[in-house]
Amino acid sequence: MVDKYSPQAIWGRELRHYRVAAGLTQPQLAERIHFSVSTVSAVETGAMPASLEFATQCDRVLNTGGALVRLLDWRKAERFPSWFGKWHQTEQEAISLRWYEPLLVPGLLQTEAYARAVLGGDDDAVAARLERQTILTRSDPAPPKLRCVIDEGVLHRPVGGAAVMYEQLHHLIDMVSPLISIQVIPHGPYEALLGGFIIATVKGGDEIAYVETAVRGLTTGEPEDVAAAAERFEAIRTDALPLRMSLELIKRTAEERWT
Repeated sequence: MVDKYSPQAIWGRELRHYRVAAGLTQPQLAERIHFSVSTVSAVETGAMPASLEFATQCDRVLNTGGALVRLLDWRKAERFPSWFGKWHQTEQEAISLRWYEPLLVPGLLQTEAYARAVLGGDDDAVAARLERQTILTRSDPAPPKLRCVIDEGVLHRPVGGAAVMYEQLHHLIDMVSPLISIQVIPHGPYEALLGGFIIATVKGGDEIAYVETAVRGLTTGEPEDVAAAAERFEAIRTDALPLRMSLELIKRTAEERWT
């Protein structure tokens, strides 16, 4: 259900006000700004956030003097995308995390330079990601156990250049501890060639899953979804190298590929 008093929904109502004042229907506005009618409708109801391009085009067509772009400033107060907020809270409360990542180094284990390359140099986004990592070093409450499984392709994918990758791979090695493990799935087909996901266990034993999609992440506590994710994670782990062999592979890749 959309919170009608959220900044996103309020922005949508402002768009509707300007559209109606201009005497345009949703289809007419959609045609003139070159977006779909469904997008215009979703933004007006607050179900979808407006992009900068969308707001700019609406300002142009509706002759608002740039008001809609200026109203997007509410997003600067949000450190994370709206769809990530629920997961961020779950991550903070987790006592354990099981993480499968096929494309990038898991966010909680990224160096600042690697994160900056992934996030396109966005200082606020980088700061927010580094702040998330503090759960691994906190003292009260105790840090969560983190069990990561990554695809070997992550070690070879050039993010930020050779120096960044060399530092990042050695950082992975340094982060391993009794609470943090990293296993690598070697090249080749295996049980789950699919998008990344995380399973959090919170106090009391409840489990919540976070699943990456092409456009955003989805957080679910549905027992069927969580059970399917947990079963898949265990299947993936059976295809991964043991911890010691994984660390040897990470170190070897750093020295041979990124020096």
